[in-house]
Amino acid sequence: MTQEDFEIFSKNLSHLDNQGQAQMVDVSGKASTVRQAVAAARVRMLPETFAAIQAGNAPKGDVLGTSRLAGIMAAKQTASLIPLCHPLPLQKIEVLVTPCPELPGYQIQATVKTKAETGVEMEALTAVSVAALTLYDMAKALEKSIQIESIRLISKTGGKSGDYSQSD
Repeated sequence: MTQEDFEIFSKNLSHLDNQGQAQMVDVSGKASTVRQAVAAARVRMLPETFAAIQAGNAPKGDVLGTSRLAGIMAAKQTASLIPLCHPLPLQKIEVLVTPCPELPGYQIQATVKTKAETGVEMEALTAVSVAALTLYDMAKALEKSIQIESIRLISKTGGKSGDYSQSD
């Protein structure tokens, strides 16, 4: 690929400079708007593990509360974990860890909201990922084969690219 071909190709890749090096996108010219993202994950386990967690019988203590708190803390640390993410002022972080007997396991959902120049999809995805990892860590003494599944963006609102919903 010639330099000219690369420059044409890379114009649509906002995280690459003219030399193909990773860069943080300059969002200083964008308007600060309200943006929200919702992400989800599933944590699947054996029925016995699920029953023990539901009964509060996990060796490490409050599995669900610790998982929820870890997700909230992780959303606030996203820019420290993902190299090209902007540090954002987060106005809302909600992490729900909901029992799902039919899995058996838990559904995790995070909603993150800001008023900024860029979106919060990565913060919501980081929140559910770390909440799921924490749930695993808190319950691994009961079961090593716990599965973290289907980490995904459910929806996002605000920003230049417009709204997105998983059904889109």
